[in-house]
Amino acid sequence: MRFMKQHLKHLFLTLSFGMLASAATASSIAPQAGADYRVLDKPQATEPGKKIEVIEFFAYFCPHCFAFEPYLAEWVKKQGANISFKRIHVDFNNLTPHQKLFYTLEAMNRLEDIHIKVFNSFHVERQRLLTDADVLAFVVKNGIDKQKFSDIYNSFSMQAKLSRGSQLQNTFKIDGVPTVVIDGRFITSPSDVSKGLGRVPENVQLEETLKVMDWLVAKAQKEKK
Repeated sequence: MRFMKQHLKHLFLTLSFGMLASAATASSIAPQAGADYRVLDKPQATEPGKKIEVIEFFAYFCPHCFAFEPYLAEWVKKQGANISFKRIHVDFNNLTPHQKLFYTLEAMNRLEDIHIKVFNSFHVERQRLLTDADVLAFVVKNGIDKQKFSDIYNSFSMQAKLSRGSQLQNTFKIDGVPTVVIDGRFITSPSDVSKGLGRVPENVQLEETLKVMDWLVAKAQKEKK
């Protein structure tokens, strides 16, 4: 349920998600530290204000991130003004074009309409976007100004974004995706949550992960007050 660094050599293999449904259901007990989520040894500073910072570490090539995306997007909408949501594309497997594509779309305010199209390109259409030329052809096909995109994609500031993303990835000890960090200190993922569920379909794991995230946001809000 989690795309780990050591599994990246299987990146282009067809993945099977066949799982046996079980009678396991969500526990009414509060999520447990060390099981459903982890607490960072040294909490990181977050943006000031009442909103709880939520960061998703993800990768376009990750099938589990692709599965999680619609659930997460709906969750973010429901949280609304409660949270400040960010994404960071991990640097696993040295797929820098994917990272640069993400940060350029973010800078151009085009993530809302293009983000899922990148996922679909990789996982549905099998267009892997492995090179700069592939990326450029993709964005032009999707109506993005070629020159404006290229200017940001190849800018000096892009290197700073890549460096900052890698720094945060190391700070939060991200070794698999998708992983969500809440309030600079709580770390959870479908992989963590699924350990207590037994063998259930992936959609159940994802839904239970969102419940843990709800609980962690509420916990952080209560502690802020």
